[in-house]
Amino acid sequence: MIIGAGIAGVAAAAALAARGMREIVLLDSGPPLALTSDKSSECYRNFWPGPDGAMVDLMNRSINLVEQIADATPDGLGMNRRGYLYLTRDPARVDALRAAAIESCGLGAGELREYDGRDGGDGRDGGDGGGRDMRDGDGGGRDMRDVDGRSMLRPYVPVAAHGYHGQPDGADLITDPVLLRAHFGYLGEVAAVLHARRCGWLSAQQLGMALLEQARAAGARLLHARVTGVDIVDGAVAAVRLQGADAPARVITGCVVNAAGPHLRAVGRMLGAELPVHSELHLKLAFEDTLRAVPRVAPMVICADPMQPWDAEERALLAEEGAHLADLLPAGAHLRPEGGGSSQWVLALWAYHNKPVPEVFPYPLDPIFAETAMRGAAALVPALVPYVARAPRPVIDGGYYTRTAENRPLIGPAGVRGAWVIGALSGFGIMAAPGAAEVLAAQVCGAACPAYTAAFLPSRYADAGYLERFVGVDGQL
Repeated sequence: MIIGAGIAGVAAAAALAARGMREIVLLDSGPPLALTSDKSSECYRNFWPGPDGAMVDLMNRSINLVEQIADATPDGLGMNRRGYLYLTRDPARVDALRAAAIESCGLGAGELREYDGRDGGDGRDGGDGGGRDMRDGDGGGRDMRDVDGRSMLRPYVPVAAHGYHGQPDGADLITDPVLLRAHFGYLGEVAAVLHARRCGWLSAQQLGMALLEQARAAGARLLHARVTGVDIVDGAVAAVRLQGADAPARVITGCVVNAAGPHLRAVGRMLGAELPVHSELHLKLAFEDTLRAVPRVAPMVICADPMQPWDAEERALLAEEGAHLADLLPAGAHLRPEGGGSSQWVLALWAYHNKPVPEVFPYPLDPIFAETAMRGAAALVPALVPYVARAPRPVIDGGYYTRTAENRPLIGPAGVRGAWVIGALSGFGIMAAPGAAEVLAAQVCGAACPAYTAAFLPSRYADAGYLERFVGVDGQL
């Protein structure tokens, strides 16, 4: 029995079915893929920090699996590989972008290329773009040379609006002003952009339904009910108690997978596990860009700079009203175009309120989120500034990011014998679910597991010094 039919649960059902399991029940009190999975920004990336390469390895494998599903789908899940574009307007932050790129690429995200214009190319007409290949492995970004001592330079490959095959991996660090204006003039004056390449977005609902249909084709059943308890006999799962109009009161099972998303802790306690997770509420703004300020072929654009979008008078007023926005807000405001064809919609996000909160449904809305997120978006794309004074009608949704302290998932045995967990996929459930489910299914079925499995076992916290490796790191770039 899998408790939770979000993206993690349906992926687990598909992976277990692929291993030959046929008696699978996927349990949820609501429709599948509806609690938080349908509130996603639908993005993916293989660009992750360390201290080891486990997250990069997991994501590379998971993206491979997603691409296999996309290859078998008529419209390819609407999947693109436009990339994530981290920008800074502060020259003092360029070294931090470079260090993040060296780290992630060194862990397996691909090669790092730097375009600084020192060699005179602009990358627009087959020129070399001033690009230095940094694949030497020492992290020092040395200019590689061929046998004649000439620089081995490559042109910058522009964003491809559609498709995901035959495009660069790794990352491009661009500080060349000519190249920045040529490809990213809509960002205004920036000191640098870091274009992470094996990244983009897709239809999360299509992916989820494809996984669900794979599981159903192998005999998995979807049951609408609420879990009221778990019977434990001799230290092992024996049965699950349910409440639902068409559900049995009790289902006998010796194997329960906790894929309950924001309800992970509550279900974990039923299974004898205190899971080390907390939840943050992350909201998302959608608006119609009637000014066409954001190019429809833009990648995901992310601000690497902390900023304060409110002036002193506004901050004072907000403080009087109890809003805690007077300090510098964290980096991470981001946006991307949404929809194909003639769509003018844009998604904007900014997780500036990232404190642990209780999981409450329906979740509370921040009354000034729309304006704050719009100001963050306008700081990314200056042509959006008119919307700050006269905002288009906002559409707001979101959900809980249930995460561990170091922002790595929990995949493996957790609690009494026969209890498993796949969760804490904090904001990366869409991209990670197929790979995480593959790891879980291998464990449940006693098969060989990939080398990175140990990095995600709940038992890792038994090591008293484990979290010391992540001091000062929140698991995000």
